[in-house]
Formats: sequence, C-alpha cells, structure tokens
Amino acid sequence: MSRPRVTRALGALLVAVCFALLSLPEVAGFVVRGLGLQAGTPVPAGRLAWLARQHLALALAGFLLAGGAGLGLGILATRAAGASLRATLDTLAAAAQAAPPVVVVALALPVLGFGAPPILLALAAYGLMPVMRGTAGALATVPEEVRRAALGMGLTPAQVLVRVELPLAAGPILESLRVVLVLAVATAAIGALAGAQTLGTPIVVGLQTQNTLALVQGAAAAAALAFLADAAWLTAAAGVSRLLRRSR
Repeated sequence: MSRPRVTRALGALLVAVCFALLSLPEVAGFVVRGLGLQAGTPVPAGRLAWLARQHLALALAGFLLAGGAGLGLGILATRAAGASLRATLDTLAAAAQAAPPVVVVALALPVLGFGAPPILLALAAYGLMPVMRGTAGALATVPEEVRRAALGMGLTPAQVLVRVELPLAAGPILESLRVVLVLAVATAAIGALAGAQTLGTPIVVGLQTQNTLALVQGAAAAAALAFLADAAWLTAAAGVSRLLRRSR
C-alpha cells in the first residue's frame, strides 16, 4: 500500500476509535455531564453493538445496490450500444441524487411500508450517480489505441473491458465506490425514521425524549462506523489495485 493511502487509512481508523470510545455509556455520560447537559438513560454497550451490526448490514446492502447499478450503467454508457443513452442516464441519476434520502424514505413508505425497503431504495438512489459518473469518466480516459491494440491481439470486447479497461480505470472507480460506501454507512442512520433498527434509533429516541446521552451515543457510534468503513475500504482497495495490475 502506498504511503499516502496508509496515512489516510490509519487516520480514518484513529478517528473511528475515538468516536467508538465516545459512544461507550461511561465516556459519553462523562462528556455530556461535563458539558452541563442532562444525561438521561444510556444505551447499553451490548445494545449499541447489536444496532451497529444491523446498521452495517443495511448500509452494505444499499451500497451493493448503488455500486452494482452504477458500475453497470457506467460501463453501458461507454459502450457503443449505450452511448446514445448517456445523457438520459446522467439526467436520471442526477434526479435520483437531487432528492434527499429522507424525502425518498418518506415517499416510499406508503408503497414499501416500514422497515428496510424504503432506506435501501434511498441509499441506492443517492449512491447511483457518483458510481455511474466515476465509472464512465474513468473508462473514457483509457486511450483508444490501447483498446485497438488489445482487439488486434485477438481479445474479445468483453475481455478488453475486463483485462485492459477496468484495470487501467480502477483507481477512479474504486475511489467513487469508496465515497458511496461512506455515504451509505453515514446515511443509513435515517432508516430509524422508517422503523429500521440502526444507530439512528438512539438518535431519534434521544430527540423524542430529550435524552442527550442516547443521542450522543448513537451519533458517535454512527460516525465511528463510517470512519471504520473508510479505513477498511482504503486497505482493501490497495489490494485490489495490486491484483488488477498483476492481471494486466
């Protein structure tokens, strides 16, 4: 892994640890009382850990939907068969991201009901455009002579895409996926508004009951999870980049 990537990963991990410590009942209670605020009833560490697992599962599902759809549409927009759809796809993706996730959740509730489906829709819609544009833009930077040379060597268009174009465009694509992953983990907290069990649950309960301690715990835990996801992605992306370089 390159030194800048190591520094970024370690920095994100350090911030994640700090927020994780702040989410602990004892630490959060000390901070809240130190600020002169009424603490309220803390969220037990076990309950917070369970909410974190539910939160992460929901966020990863939304990320996979947004990442898979965005990657597929980005590739389609750079193929001859889908070039004419590029403007339409851009417009639709921009419209999907223009609506805040909480609005998408509210609009989807009457149709999809309470629970995970509305927030999954919101996460997919919100993350679609960065991945699609990142993929299309990265593939567009691959020199045309490289594609022609690969075709001249007997590779099929699909092989050119997998063995030549994607490895060359991997850096920007992985970066766009990283952004969407962190957004998904951070945004999944609003799932609590639709009845999903996430780290947004203590935040919503804290706001409703004026329980500052629960609110701080939920917010700190959600932030810790987002920074932890960022650190994990930076580490994994380095390995993927190395593998792609070796496959060329």
